[in-house]
Amino acid sequence: MMWKNESLKWTLTPSFVSDGNETGMDVAIVVADEQVVRGEETLLSPELDRELRALAARGVFKGKSGEVAVLPTLGRYGCRYALFVGIEGKRPYTTKALRDAAGSMGATLISYKFKSARFVTTASLVSTKDGVEPQEALQAFAEGLLLGLYRRNSRSAEGREQAELERVELELSVDADAQAWQDGINAGVRVANAVCYARELTNEPANLLTPERLAQEARSLAAAYGFECRIYDEKEAAAEGMGGLLAVGGGSANPPRMIVLKYRGNPGSAETIGLIGKGVTFDTGGISIKPASGMEEMISDMGGAAAVLGAMRAIGEGKPPANVVAVVPAAENMPSGSAFKPGDVVRMYGGKTVEVLNTDAEGRIVLGDGLTTAIKAGATKLIDVATLTGAVMHALGDVTSGVFSNDEAFSARFINDARKAGEYVWPLPTYPEYKRLLKSDVADLKNHGGTWAGAIAGAMFVGSFAEDLPWIHIDIGGTAWMWSDRGFECKGGTGVMVRSLFAHIEQLSEWIR
Repeated sequence: MMWKNESLKWTLTPSFVSDGNETGMDVAIVVADEQVVRGEETLLSPELDRELRALAARGVFKGKSGEVAVLPTLGRYGCRYALFVGIEGKRPYTTKALRDAAGSMGATLISYKFKSARFVTTASLVSTKDGVEPQEALQAFAEGLLLGLYRRNSRSAEGREQAELERVELELSVDADAQAWQDGINAGVRVANAVCYARELTNEPANLLTPERLAQEARSLAAAYGFECRIYDEKEAAAEGMGGLLAVGGGSANPPRMIVLKYRGNPGSAETIGLIGKGVTFDTGGISIKPASGMEEMISDMGGAAAVLGAMRAIGEGKPPANVVAVVPAAENMPSGSAFKPGDVVRMYGGKTVEVLNTDAEGRIVLGDGLTTAIKAGATKLIDVATLTGAVMHALGDVTSGVFSNDEAFSARFINDARKAGEYVWPLPTYPEYKRLLKSDVADLKNHGGTWAGAIAGAMFVGSFAEDLPWIHIDIGGTAWMWSDRGFECKGGTGVMVRSLFAHIEQLSEWIR
């Protein structure tokens, strides 16, 4: 697989009392909010605490979220450096605040080339506002740290610095449940590795990540975790009647693939969750070609596929008691003599016909065939994830993913699970009146709804292939890729929705049994 598990060694150790003894660690890390910085409680040692509060008096470090301060200890503590990290709010903290705080120090840990770190933790640090157990707080902390350390793989000697951190210790408070702490760390590492895997897939150049190469990644996942795997090549897709997938991929020298993975974690249940991820490995726009400026970002047009495969990696390691079928329609959208064209009428896998008005609205077409594939594979509920529209950014920017659904209860559960996972989503409407945007004179549907409500029209198109099953569409057109670092999301692919999908599958396993 493209991403190997993070090799950090995590240990839990008894609380360390500063008596001049060396711990052998490079840096001691303390989380300090604005109230703590202004207070008088002991954080590390009286001398270091005075230095920190002097920085606060000068406005250099106030304990706000995203702030870090590094001080050499000069023998006043058992580590060579002290790293103070700001955090949102005041104790007790939210799991999101803990995740953000841990992630915000990634750049500092990388730039100082620290190889070992000791987190000075207290019971109050892992007693959160969410009312969750310390295990979940430690999971959020581990997730944030690993995601903040991630940097895009570079094939240049002058690429971005990579993390050198090898060892992490957490102080175990006297009354702490060591097993719960360890379980939390393990869960955080598992989820973070899945997100980093999705990031690596998204960041891979399109000449290296073709539809067939994406299929190979699915085969690797299947081999590693015991999933059932079925890959439809272009001939098999034609025999099945996957006209949407074949139309979008018809202009490329790299033929399309329909990828199917099955996980059976609860054979006694009649419910199977279908996860469908848009896998356009590069999108030129086809005949309706995109502007050249910024087109290199279109390696991320398979961000939905990355999210689904990342979620499957987490499922394979976490083994929740649920049944899941993952489907990735993978294709390159290229202009050529064999490419589909505006004005074409395409017959989809489910039998519906589509009038093509814009070949750059291709993602919804492959997703239509993807939903039908998931249904044929036994899915009883559907969640699709796609970098579907730029229009969603006009509503939600690059901060929040849009959620569309035909089932309010299903959607509400997912939104709640996404919130717990620390990812922003927001519901947008799918009122039946919007269907007129897709009315065609020559086919069942047209693939473009015009200037207004573009994200809604795209979602409604995809939803028309759900066959009245409970369905959620997640538009990550604004959140799958970052042009610069932001918090624990580094420049490039974000791996967005891996955490939410996995959290939702874990929760679904509770109420579908």
